[in-house]
Amino acid sequence: MDKILMNDMMFYGYHGVLQEEKILGQKFIVSVELSLDFKQAGMNDSVADTVSYAEVYYIVREIVEDNKFDLIEKLAEEISSGILTKFNKVQELKVKILKPEAPVQGIYGSFGVEICRQR
Repeated sequence: MDKILMNDMMFYGYHGVLQEEKILGQKFIVSVELSLDFKQAGMNDSVADTVSYAEVYYIVREIVEDNKFDLIEKLAEEISSGILTKFNKVQELKVKILKPEAPVQGIYGSFGVEICRQR
């Protein structure tokens, strides 16, 4: 299966269990991997035969920036559902969300989740 890779998209959102996270917000880093067949797109050089990553980006941005969820697991599910609903060509996807500024005392790069969904 062919893949479209959308790596390290950065958004500011208000997701988290703590009240401060819902008020102050923080940065979220989202990566999406879409699995689909784009042989026709490669032969025809037509975006109609694939999935526009610009359109996917706008869906992800809207979900991250316009909602407030307690869990990033819920955020990942909403992103996955939004993409699968809009783009019938996508057969499988991975959504990875990193929270580099999680309110955890310690030294770390980020905390996150990754989900895989398919039709």
